[in-house]
Amino acid sequence: MLQGTLASFLLGFSALFSIVNPLGGALIYSQVTAAVAQDERRRLAWRVALYSAMVMLVALWAGTPLLGFFGISLSALRIAGGLVVAAHAWELLAVPEHQEDRKQKQAASGDAAADIAFFPLTMPFTTGPGTISVAIALSAGGPTMGTAAIPFYVGTTVAALLVALIVGIAYASADRVVALLGQARSRVVTRLAAFILLCVGVQILITGLRDAFGPIAAAPA
Repeated sequence: MLQGTLASFLLGFSALFSIVNPLGGALIYSQVTAAVAQDERRRLAWRVALYSAMVMLVALWAGTPLLGFFGISLSALRIAGGLVVAAHAWELLAVPEHQEDRKQKQAASGDAAADIAFFPLTMPFTTGPGTISVAIALSAGGPTMGTAAIPFYVGTTVAALLVALIVGIAYASADRVVALLGQARSRVVTRLAAFILLCVGVQILITGLRDAFGPIAAAPA
């Protein structure tokens, strides 16, 4: 059970951390909230972390039942999710500057008078459609019944909570992250995370293709 939990945690953490990219997000967060008082920025950062955890956990826990409700097979989701994740990772790997500009526009579009912690800082800036797709794909790729489901959901849940914790720490310490990494180093971290995410997307795609076409290939002629 411990081995299964650890394997699920490593898979979930690498996938979620890569697409959320808390360090890169902290650089943009520091710019978007530059006019906000320091104490308020820290409180806002932890609200974003809380909302991000909720978004990821709902997608992880409720992803498979939602698929059943809409009549979507697991192999279809894996193929589609793998393609989306791989395409997103390739965009990050090839031109991370475009992704940064897009996220900055999304984060800056919120109304200052409203609670911007959820929209747009959590959705879509921190945990947007890409993160939800990854979380649902992880949920669909794991066991849904039996004793094997327990270590899987424990591992992925801990991974999601740890990613949310890192988001809170990185955003609350955004000024230090900016000073420590800088723009150039942040893009190096982003590209490394994007490559890991690309591998995860390809693996999800391969699993979906094997599930969909494996029985056909194995059928006797």
